[in-house]
Amino acid sequence: MRAKRLTLALQGGGSHGAFTWGVLDRLLEDDRIAIEGISGASSGAVNAVALVHGYAVGGRDGARQALRDLWDSLATRSPFTFIPDNLSTAADIDSKTSNNLALKLYMSLARFFSPYQLNPFNTTPLRDILAGQIDFERLRTECPIRLFIATTRVSTGTLRLFRNEELTLEVVLASTCLPSVHHAIEIDGEIYWDGGLTANPPIFPLLQHCPRGDVVAVLLHPWRRPDKPTTADDIWHRLTEISFSSSFFTELQGLALAGREAARSLLPLGRVERRLRNLKMHVIDAQELMTQLSMLSKLNNHPAFIKALHEEGRDRAARWLADNYRLLGKRSSFNLAGFLP
Repeated sequence: MRAKRLTLALQGGGSHGAFTWGVLDRLLEDDRIAIEGISGASSGAVNAVALVHGYAVGGRDGARQALRDLWDSLATRSPFTFIPDNLSTAADIDSKTSNNLALKLYMSLARFFSPYQLNPFNTTPLRDILAGQIDFERLRTECPIRLFIATTRVSTGTLRLFRNEELTLEVVLASTCLPSVHHAIEIDGEIYWDGGLTANPPIFPLLQHCPRGDVVAVLLHPWRRPDKPTTADDIWHRLTEISFSSSFFTELQGLALAGREAARSLLPLGRVERRLRNLKMHVIDAQELMTQLSMLSKLNNHPAFIKALHEEGRDRAARWLADNYRLLGKRSSFNLAGFLP
């Protein structure tokens, strides 16, 4: 049986990217699925690069192992937190770890001081982890899956996508560069911040360059929060979520509008017009869980929290496959038309 082709759009969200790891882990287990391309921003970019590096080294099993090695390295036990053994869900663990006083103090200071003041030596553990685990030269020359890594030009506030042949350690660090936490990343004289500010995740490059695959977006930010934010922390939390998800919703609306116009054409002549008509869109997320997690949980790298998110991602992907595998290559399982004005 021929594998069905997918492209993946991976949203960023700090430690919540462990949920995406779980989704990818489960998809890679299924040999009925072939991944044609991946776009990613922030932690989505890190997951994408680890997967493709592992795939180049050892196929599906290599990709799964590379993702596990990455998150095992990122998950370090916090000396400030005690986790009872009877807690297993990410929400329960977050309720215990969100009181990490050292982390709260740092994030409070980050509202008033720049990372150049709080972290003058630009200490970035992710740099050492990626440098030790990812062969970027191999990615540039032997990459079996197309990659599109989102970054934000600080000078213009616009999106720049880096493709396979342009990938370096600095590109991935640029895609994960939170302005309030990290020093800006310079690449060829241009300064970059987190790609999630301008595309989280980018969809259009998958549509343009990977025409045969259904697009599956793995999302980490809640679509909607029913409660009104009233405290300073809640307001800051919601503002941050909006700033890192508004570009995605704007792109979905643009695709919906363009798709509607393409569908009205009696004879689609342009390449993009044909691909818009054939676009098949799907979403894997965990809305209920993500609305329960605190803002600080995006910086929570406690092993128990990472493990719980990974398991949740695997479970969500398994359920999505059971419900939607038959639709792949035939039609969308996500209602893109819902974004039409």
